[in-house]
Amino acid sequence: MNPVLKIFAFIALLASTPAFAQQSVKTLDEHFVDVIDKSNRYEDYKVVKRYKLDNLKKAVSDTVASYKAEVTALKTTVGDLESQVAQLQQELSNLQTELGNTQQAVDNMSFFGSQTSKGTYNTIMWSIIGGLLFLLLVFIFRFRNSNAVTKASKVKLQEVEDEYESYRQRSLEREQQIRRKLQDEINKSRKQQYSSQAKSSGA
Repeated sequence: MNPVLKIFAFIALLASTPAFAQQSVKTLDEHFVDVIDKSNRYEDYKVVKRYKLDNLKKAVSDTVASYKAEVTALKTTVGDLESQVAQLQQELSNLQTELGNTQQAVDNMSFFGSQTSKGTYNTIMWSIIGGLLFLLLVFIFRFRNSNAVTKASKVKLQEVEDEYESYRQRSLEREQQIRRKLQDEINKSRKQQYSSQAKSSGA
């Protein structure tokens, strides 16, 4: 693939990353609101419907999978950039070696089939080297930015996983408390029924 096309593809990927992350977070926020704020209340507890928990779990899983895919894509892009940087460094080293050899040549030399003075030749060569150095700096800058994006994505992924695990534990604890309380109420109701039946039989 042409290096220029790779650069444009990478820039497009970086540009789309914040928007994607914002959309994912917004979707999770909506799910949390639906599960917590829109759920029925039983005294001090929230009664959460199972399908809402399943929807929340799926949304979190989809977000985690999306971040993992994004991290993988960024790693691939970083690998490509590293290869291109190494290639440019090698090309720059070769050009510097060639320039050192040509500086020892005569003032007039053949350049692309035409006789060119040594001063003009050196100017052209240094312009090429300057352009390659500029491209090298651009690739290094993009490489560092991609590393920063990768680290931020990993941190965000871990935060989402921790948040989901914490919420799942709290939901399980609340569900267990509600079940125990409901069982206590059922037992209490049965005792009252037995007591009423015993009184009726005695009468």
